[in-house]
Amino acid sequence: MKSRLGRINRKTRETEVSVNVNLDGSGKISVKTGINFLDHLITSLGKHAMLDLKLSAASKDGISHHVIEDIAIALASAMDSALGSRSGITRFGYASVPMDESLAEASLDLVKRAYHKIELGIERNQIEKISKEDLEHFFCSFAQNLNACIHVTVKYGKNDHHKIEAALKAFAVAWRIAASYDKKQKGIPSTKGAM
Repeated sequence: MKSRLGRINRKTRETEVSVNVNLDGSGKISVKTGINFLDHLITSLGKHAMLDLKLSAASKDGISHHVIEDIAIALASAMDSALGSRSGITRFGYASVPMDESLAEASLDLVKRAYHKIELGIERNQIEKISKEDLEHFFCSFAQNLNACIHVTVKYGKNDHHKIEAALKAFAVAWRIAASYDKKQKGIPSTKGAM
């Protein structure tokens, strides 16, 4: 099988983000964004999706919203690129992940049609020094740029940190299933013959 690699270098006046991803990796992760909780979340994504992932980001204007958004865009774009034609993949994935008192579910269709519905249920205005709106925007920017149909729902929970982490891990496990090769699948996994 051909290696499924994605590489994105996103440079703007506000940020600089570099992402290298191997979809068929073993969970080797190096993440340096300058935002500790975001590093933790992206590391969890890579580990549970079993990606090899190297991501570095720097803010040029000191505005966290800009770098959080651009990290999401670059990461999703690299993962989308690595999927290539999506021939032979399982295509659909689902996962339910608990984290202590919280439970999150993710359902994915890696069809090339961008749609997302994300319900994180965050209550606090800030979690681990990242604003609620920036965490929500990270998820939305990521979903918008992945070129897939994504549903992520936090079913319940009391701790916002746990909710966010459960949601990202549920996505990661669902991704791992959906992006995996299906030995029975020949060609594009669609009755249309195209994604």
